[in-house]
Amino acid sequence: MVAGYNLGDEAISAIGSTNSLYSLIINLAFGLNAGYSIVMTRYFGRKDMDNLRKSVAFSIIYNMTIGIVLTIFSTIFLKQLMHLIKVPDEIFDNAYAYFIIILGGMLSTILYNMFAGILRAVGNSKMPLYFLILSSGINICMDLLFVMVFNWGIMGLALATITAQTISALVSGIYLWKYYKEIIPNKKDFQWNKLLCKALFSMGISMALMSCVVSLGSVFFQGATNELGSQIITAHTTARKIIGILNLPISSLSTALSTFVGQNYGANKMERIRSTLFKVILLVVIISVIFFILVFLLGKWLLIALTNSKDEEMLKNGILSLRIHFSMFPALGILLCLRNALQAMGHKVTPVISSSMELGLKLLSVFSFIPKYGFIAVCLTEPVIWGVCMIFLVIVYIYLVKIKKIYNIEKYLCILKKQRLIKSFAFFSFFVNNLY
Repeated sequence: MVAGYNLGDEAISAIGSTNSLYSLIINLAFGLNAGYSIVMTRYFGRKDMDNLRKSVAFSIIYNMTIGIVLTIFSTIFLKQLMHLIKVPDEIFDNAYAYFIIILGGMLSTILYNMFAGILRAVGNSKMPLYFLILSSGINICMDLLFVMVFNWGIMGLALATITAQTISALVSGIYLWKYYKEIIPNKKDFQWNKLLCKALFSMGISMALMSCVVSLGSVFFQGATNELGSQIITAHTTARKIIGILNLPISSLSTALSTFVGQNYGANKMERIRSTLFKVILLVVIISVIFFILVFLLGKWLLIALTNSKDEEMLKNGILSLRIHFSMFPALGILLCLRNALQAMGHKVTPVISSSMELGLKLLSVFSFIPKYGFIAVCLTEPVIWGVCMIFLVIVYIYLVKIKKIYNIEKYLCILKKQRLIKSFAFFSFFVNNLY
């Protein structure tokens, strides 16, 4: 809103033109932390404080390493990456100025996600929320100060963001140090532990792959959208902001479900997992239907409120995008819940397969449908993908429930001998997952 009301549609286009690149880079770190958090929740569920401290220790090492490497790599090759996704020349300089500053504060974002993941793993989901509220308030105040008072333009927006992220990382780290001393690692916890490091790395890479495969598809998707011009970029960016805001309750519930499933899986309470998964899915479907009605009735006014734009063509395209996307929001909610639940139960391959399907379908759209059909193909691509991936994961989960007590290769072989053929791709996915 600060960009739209003070800097115009071009600033919104500049910010939005690099969103997919930032998502790809940050989702790698976010996915790793989500994986580490799942390992921690299991140890917490088993009351194994020794291994919990060691998990925290090695997550610190991994995060610092990944954060520094990603920051250096992305800043060195930023211009090449922006040319790769075909950022238009008229907004290239502004987009570069914004993105290079955001990348400079990436380590703060990674550290906040690490601290928040640790707190959620031990059952404290309130404080990460409070820290985010603090960070958001600071971000908004600094946006207004840097843009409206200091006239720093798009760079002011970026500086406000990384300042707020740094403060939230510091505050959450201090809180963790002060109130959770029993899980703060000491010197001996940093000693090499092959099994633990393997578990952390395996789960982290699995979650990161799932996130990055999706984001990689979004990079190509962004490139195809950028070729349609700055007006389309503005419409797409604004619609995506509204989609992102209204997706937060759904994605947050699915993230909370992941922590809950990890803790109960560690405590071997499978019935609680099944019961809660059904309830959360029902809740996200209800929320999704409410949001669809809201967007259908008030979509235009949401776009105007966010951008202050009077461009009728932009508003028409934005409304089209919102209505198509929100019609499939229930499918997205079910997809996120099942993907996170399966991941938390150790089924690493199945969510990655669904993410790979998403990548393949996005590439198909980028090279076949968007050049031919334009913005309507941009609007339809992700909703169709959500539906396909949801169906796949539902089939997988149903089959897993049927054979939930089978955990070793000998029993798999017995089943395969009794069956004339593998009845579905879901069973094969489950088999490959456990071999992995």
